[in-house]
Amino acid sequence: MSDNRHVIIFDTTLRDGEQSPGASMNLQEKLEVARALRDLRVDVIEAGFPIASPGDFEAVEAIAREIEGPIICALARCRREDIDRAAEALRPAARKRIHVFLATSAIHREFKLRMTKEEIVRWAVEGVRRAKDYCEDVEFSPEDAARTELDFLCEVVEKAIEAGATTINIPDTVGYAMPQQYGQIFRHLRQHVRGIERVVLSAHCHDDLGLAVANSLAALLEGARQVECTINGIGERAGNCALEEVVMALKVRHDFFGLTTHIDTKRLYPTSRLVSTITGLHVQRNKAIVGQNAFAHEAGIHQHGVLAHQATYEIMRPEDVGRSSSDLVLGKHSGRHALRVRLEQLGYHLSDSQLDRVFEAFKRLADKKKDIFDADLQALVEGVLHDGRPEMWKLLSFHTSAGLGIIPTAAVCVQRADGQQFRDAACGDGPIDAVFRTLMRITGIPAQVRDFQIRSVSQGQDAQGEATVEVEHQGRLYRGRATSTDIIEAGALAFLSVLNQIAWWQQAGCAAQSRTESIPQP
Repeated sequence: MSDNRHVIIFDTTLRDGEQSPGASMNLQEKLEVARALRDLRVDVIEAGFPIASPGDFEAVEAIAREIEGPIICALARCRREDIDRAAEALRPAARKRIHVFLATSAIHREFKLRMTKEEIVRWAVEGVRRAKDYCEDVEFSPEDAARTELDFLCEVVEKAIEAGATTINIPDTVGYAMPQQYGQIFRHLRQHVRGIERVVLSAHCHDDLGLAVANSLAALLEGARQVECTINGIGERAGNCALEEVVMALKVRHDFFGLTTHIDTKRLYPTSRLVSTITGLHVQRNKAIVGQNAFAHEAGIHQHGVLAHQATYEIMRPEDVGRSSSDLVLGKHSGRHALRVRLEQLGYHLSDSQLDRVFEAFKRLADKKKDIFDADLQALVEGVLHDGRPEMWKLLSFHTSAGLGIIPTAAVCVQRADGQQFRDAACGDGPIDAVFRTLMRITGIPAQVRDFQIRSVSQGQDAQGEATVEVEHQGRLYRGRATSTDIIEAGALAFLSVLNQIAWWQQAGCAAQSRTESIPQP
């Protein structure tokens, strides 16, 4: 093979990835993922297995027709009907590849195929030749190659090359190989197979032992120049080699591998999120590159280091994979430095003694509460620095009316801190929404509700309901919480708590400047 330093990224999210239990996609979803893969700049999209079902055929044909840029590939067994079906589905593609496969390991020969070695070789050759009749670009995979006898593997590969294969893929179909062993397979093939220099060697690894990425990188060190992988590493059983991991390994450690890809790495995170949303397969928090914690730091020592210089604890920039920034997660392991930085981002500039008091309260809260939000920090600062401040507004009474065919309405009476009472009414989408709208009319404070949740905090028919409301006002998030056996009252009290926080800020002349972090749009 040529001595180039480019690695072909062969994405099989839509074929092998979709075989992951529960990950099936419809036609429109497959097209959406295919567009994302095109924008990611993968070299090859394996769009599906056309013989598997009419839906798979339709998806491959639609992707072949619409997606320009990458090579569009279809999978086929070394059977006449499979190959013909794949060729038909790929007909609209400007750049196409037929990928034929046949198992070669002893266990597959004996128990699955019930074929001799001679029959395996004959079927492989016939399959490659038939695919070659349809297109020049033909890939051959000896399935379960990692458990195939090396001498027989060499024989099958050599015959496939003679038949016209342009890419030879070596699958570790069941994730059995060790990195050194898998790399040695490629070395052995390059040393013993005639014509091996004319084809691209490819790695296709599964993650049953958690070694798919390591094995793929080992293959690259031994001359492979294509990696077959999936977004988020989804696929059969434990999944496939994760595209984002192998790509970033090559980028971050270019000093070691000296290899490059065409991938636009800034599209990795958005593509990961898209695939996760469409398949319903959530990305684990500690997943490399695209996991929620991949660029998150909670330990005080780590946070201090990252704030001093990013490279102390991050070997790549979050921006390089499409993330906006690192996350300094505030929790019980966090230190004063990270807390001060976050408070300053929120507009608080505290003295050392004030920070000490807030930090003590923060630690107590962190021992009780897993996630510390900005609104929690605001409440801590206000609670510590402004103990005993009077509430601007107090709920005296309310009445709601709602039902089938009735416009929900609310009448509310509140008392201002100076003792004056105010009454008003409003309509809404429901009784709680009507209460919220009435309270905003009375207080004159517009607030956009970002989140509202009700949960039971006790048992029985008279269980207390806890209402939590999060709103945005002038670029700042506020959170309020209240409990009552009446969930409408709990909601009203929680929302009024938020309005009191805003009113206090307005009265104190501390109206918030826009937060530095973006707030999701509805």
